Amino acid sequence: MTTKRQQQILDIAAGLFAERGFHGVSVHDIGAACGISGPALYKHFHSKDQILTQSLTAISKQLLETGRSRAAAAASAPEALDALIGWHIDFALGHPAFIVIQEREWTNLDAGGRKEVRSLQLAYTDVWVKTLRVLRPDLDKPEARAAVQATFGLLNSTPHSARIKEPRMRELLAAMAKAALEPAG
Repeated sequence: MTTKRQQQILDIAAGLFAERGFHGVSVHDIGAACGISGPALYKHFHSKDQILTQSLTAISKQLLETGRSRAAAAASAPEALDALIGWHIDFALGHPAFIVIQEREWTNLDAGGRKEVRSLQLAYTDVWVKTLRVLRPDLDKPEARAAVQATFGLLNSTPHSARIKEPRMRELLAAMAKAALEPAG
């Protein structure tokens, strides 16, 4: 379980990694941004590598747990899809640094970290695929997975896209994701 202080460190480190790259950030940089000395970080994490790994692992766990919860709480498949889209938009708009480091710093994770993050991401994708296949029985599982992953690409492009006011960005992303996934007609 990540403590509140550890999560604060992970959030700050993710912002620095997204801005300067993993190798452009030192333990001292992270410590200074957190208001502590670099060596004091070792009270919370063993290494900068562990900070990167735990950043991506923690956010992947949060995506999966919240996605499962929202889909399960929905009364129907269309409501589940809306809940999943809304949750992913919340994530994409609220945590752009994690999207950037996932894209750019993947190769800096050790093999165990890559395996754990990938497993969590596949489980999250499966929540979406299960929901989509109820709505779109015309899609087999590989087609549904491809559609979901393409939708993630759309939603996860927000750190790189032209910014508009957040309420309108949410509407636009939700409409585009629904159009990409729902049955035609």
